[in-house]
Amino acid sequence: MKGFTGFLLRVNLTTRECKKTPLPEESVLRKYLGGIGLGMHIIHEEVPPSVKPTDPEAPLLFMTGPLAGTPAPSSSNLAVVSLNYNTPYAVATGHTHGYWAAYLRHAGYDGIVVTGKADKPVYLWIDDGRVEIRDAKAVWGKDTRETERLIKRELGDEEKISVACIGQAGEAMLHGASIKNDRNHGASKGSVGAVMGSKRLKAVAVRGTGKVELAQPERFVEVTQQWQKDILKDPKAGEGTPSVGKLLTKGGITKVYGYVGESNMLAAKNLTDPMWGKDFSNKLVKTVQDGDWSITPKESYNCEIACAYDCHINKGEYAGYTASMCGGGENIEGAAGLIGVEDPTQAIILTDYMDSIGMDSSVGGALMGMAYELYNRGIITKEHTGGLDLTWGNFKSARTLLEQMCTGEGFGGKVLAKGLKESARLLGPEAQACVLHIRGGGYNMHDWRPVWSVLLGQIVAGAGVSWQGPGVDAWTTEPDLGYLELSSPFETAGKAEAVAKTQVKKLWEDTLGVCWFACWGVGGVLNYASQSIALATGWSDFDVAEALRVGERMVNLQRVIAVSRGFKPEDEFDVSERLLEAPTVGAAAGKTIKPHLRGMVHEYYAIRGWDKDTAQPTAATLARVGL
Repeated sequence: MKGFTGFLLRVNLTTRECKKTPLPEESVLRKYLGGIGLGMHIIHEEVPPSVKPTDPEAPLLFMTGPLAGTPAPSSSNLAVVSLNYNTPYAVATGHTHGYWAAYLRHAGYDGIVVTGKADKPVYLWIDDGRVEIRDAKAVWGKDTRETERLIKRELGDEEKISVACIGQAGEAMLHGASIKNDRNHGASKGSVGAVMGSKRLKAVAVRGTGKVELAQPERFVEVTQQWQKDILKDPKAGEGTPSVGKLLTKGGITKVYGYVGESNMLAAKNLTDPMWGKDFSNKLVKTVQDGDWSITPKESYNCEIACAYDCHINKGEYAGYTASMCGGGENIEGAAGLIGVEDPTQAIILTDYMDSIGMDSSVGGALMGMAYELYNRGIITKEHTGGLDLTWGNFKSARTLLEQMCTGEGFGGKVLAKGLKESARLLGPEAQACVLHIRGGGYNMHDWRPVWSVLLGQIVAGAGVSWQGPGVDAWTTEPDLGYLELSSPFETAGKAEAVAKTQVKKLWEDTLGVCWFACWGVGGVLNYASQSIALATGWSDFDVAEALRVGERMVNLQRVIAVSRGFKPEDEFDVSERLLEAPTVGAAAGKTIKPHLRGMVHEYYAIRGWDKDTAQPTAATLARVGL
């Protein structure tokens, strides 16, 4: 069979055993493909419900997909799958891009399954068919950028090796700890970096010189070239909006950030001041336009979107500094917007620092945003913070808090390092009312109160809070699902259906090995992607209908895992009070999803074929999706 390398690498860090093992049989691969699909299948089959995310026997999986490392557009997606550190009953599915996934496939593996716990810090080195567990003493304690640089230098190749690693946040097993790779990229949801840190695994370096064998390579290239063209095209009237890949091409959010602020969707001052975000987003765009920064797009493997970028600062106090940024604005809002940092340059530097220590800004930023709000309301003082001034916008205190969280010292280490729900409990009822979380995790950090379908999609996401079913309120339409216009953000009718349909499509795409931005809002992508799978593997009858069944299977498998690990119906509504408040100003002034939420969730259940009282898939639903 083509399209797969045919092998997993299984590594037991306790015994130091590395084994090349065959993939499951073809019928299993056709049901789950790769990425989150094969990863969740392995967890469901091999991990007892009693296992906790940081137990040595809990697996950490680095999963690619049958299109990763091929001529498919942006064929760079790595799915990092584990048990969820923030939401214990859930699975975690983080995503990152760059070159790592393609290089692993070229080295001859479709994924890595890591279990056990090393007796001292180690890193894994995969060089085509050669695998080594190496001493990481020299890089333990280093940030992610320095770790990547030093490992490449030690291995003697700074051009053709990709390194995925944790920083100080992962070593400290902080909630929000990320796995970073190729400087500009990282996987964070479910705190997968904390799981990696619990195993004393500092990094995985990979170099691959082979290629992925395709069943029909010439036809595959024809289809994927047309797919690439359609990502970047301007749709005609009546064909929907530009795709997200088109909107963020060549430098990401820096060109279109004004839209976020103008729509009052910028996460500002712990969601207390939507109007502040409008001014901040416009200042950031103007900083680029005025030449104060130089933006250099940074592509991933076979990627023409290049939404990630390096930001070189040309003027002012920080002239000469270069920040390595991912493509979206969520990281900037989490790191800086939530605490009111007004200077765009300071915001970029703080975001870069948070990335360097390997911390998801939706968690680290939400922890700081809560503390800053309490301080500015007079609920906590310098006596609580150890002398730190948490006035809105204090850039230097934020950096100190992050350092403390990693070292376990001071207010940051003794309170904020406990995670979103526990730190709020320690700080009292006022903190519990304003902390930003969904089921204990950091949500994708814009202010979604003006766009209810996005907020609903975050709430019902099955792998803890994460991007799954965005609906069609905010960024782009989904022509392949029949959505050619953006929906009205505050109407409840049709929201649950849009979330359910876009979730199925998104989770199908998460099994492929391509970046979501090569799919989101692209007309014809369901046909392109399903044809690509058929042409890669030789499954000539694989079509759009089967693709959507894969996506629906993923939605249900997430819920099956959660239920087996203790999920209860009321857990669905474990949502921050602040996210359910009506803003007093801006586009969503006086409007809140709260009185509609339970009904919308139950409508979503009905569409899914889940029992309203138990929140579980019915037997008929499981049979229909092949579980």
